[in-house]
Amino acid sequence: MRLVSVFALSCLVLPCAVAETEFLTIASTTSTDHSGLYDHLLPIYENKAGVSFRVVAVGTGQAIRNAMRGDADLLIVHHRESEERFVVEGYGLRRDDLMYNEFMLIGPREDPAKVAKAGNIEEALRRISLSGFTFVSRGDDSGTHKRELELWERASVQVRPASGDWYWEAGAGMGPTLNTAAARNAYVLSDGATWAAFGNRQDLVALYRDGPLLHNQYGIIVVNPNRHPHVKEKQAKEFSEWLLSEEGQKAIATFKINGKQVFFPNARPR
Repeated sequence: MRLVSVFALSCLVLPCAVAETEFLTIASTTSTDHSGLYDHLLPIYENKAGVSFRVVAVGTGQAIRNAMRGDADLLIVHHRESEERFVVEGYGLRRDDLMYNEFMLIGPREDPAKVAKAGNIEEALRRISLSGFTFVSRGDDSGTHKRELELWERASVQVRPASGDWYWEAGAGMGPTLNTAAARNAYVLSDGATWAAFGNRQDLVALYRDGPLLHNQYGIIVVNPNRHPHVKEKQAKEFSEWLLSEEGQKAIATFKINGKQVFFPNARPR
């Protein structure tokens, strides 16, 4: 009891020896987290600025809803329309391009729908729907899921009526969805970084990956402290500016999986 009393008294007259570590909360996607990007980036900045991080990795839709509730200081996601709406509605200060990679259509090595021979991604998806071969969707309102639905619409394919038939909705992150596709030997749309880090490929290969519609742009937004006064605006801005700087962009570019670069920085000069 004496030791507790002495420690408590010392905290009244001196800075307490046990201080809470300052941290920033990033609402982000499973692709940036599960690929290992943050394990590469965050220690660089932590050593530089003495700031710790908590990353909440979910689908883009959920990440944005988390940030709207004030459960994050910074948002890094990949669905431009949703990001711009987030800012317009007053939840974010501004949106900046951060980096990009690509979406790709993954499927069985034997490619029964012959998507690898398609002239564009719309034709590739139409071939899957006509073949009736299984396609596994994330089905989780993520950036990848949103893009997938946009591509089906462009291909003039209605997938909702096919749900539970050839079209399966996993309702999960990219890794678990890829596991489901591997188990079913099915087609699936994936971001390039998660696919590069994915180990349970079984008989799946990347079959189609070309074209502007498969460009996968990531944006970064500081959450608006006028909406949520507890947001660590100064620290979030400083980290955002570092990521957008030449040093931060170089750090993104040096992240590799099996020797291959999987995120490509493209921030505009500020």
